[in-house]
Amino acid sequence: MSVNLANKLRTGLKPQQFIDGMTKNQEQFLSYYNGFEWPNEDDKEFFESLNNRDDLRCLVVGADWCGDVVRCVPVVFRALENSGIPVEVLILEENFDVIDQFLTSGGRGIPKVLFTDTGGFVLGDWGPRPAHVQAVMTKFKAENPDREAPGYDEKMQEARAELRRQYGEGNDYQAVIIKELRELISTF
Repeated sequence: MSVNLANKLRTGLKPQQFIDGMTKNQEQFLSYYNGFEWPNEDDKEFFESLNNRDDLRCLVVGADWCGDVVRCVPVVFRALENSGIPVEVLILEENFDVIDQFLTSGGRGIPKVLFTDTGGFVLGDWGPRPAHVQAVMTKFKAENPDREAPGYDEKMQEARAELRRQYGEGNDYQAVIIKELRELISTF
């Protein structure tokens, strides 16, 4: 099944509008955004070379209350800001119709970064977090399918602590996001 989101193109917030409108976590978001550094010149050149393409669009489903959005979306914004690819943010609570087509382990995991062609057909998606970090939550959900089970909340807190450990200190995780985005974009 090919998903078409043409009706969502040109309806989202531009990156700066999203940042300016943040009522939660704006300072931390900007810290990750301003702390971004290209892992290497080759990656920077790859994303800049996308200016030669006019066939791509990017929709990011997110919300300012989400820690993964705060960590990951600044990297997406910085990677794409000189690429020529128009980027828009769709606020989760206003776009369940979109996220429900891209569930992660049965849930509405955000951010979800969707690359489309100019006609709105989805070419690929990334998110809600780097693969090695997501592996923690995938394992947790497989081992704890019943949210009502005794101890679920405590185990969820342990999983969230492990997510933070997997992200690590500082901004090193950003290079992983760049690598994963580059690999994805290279497929279309």
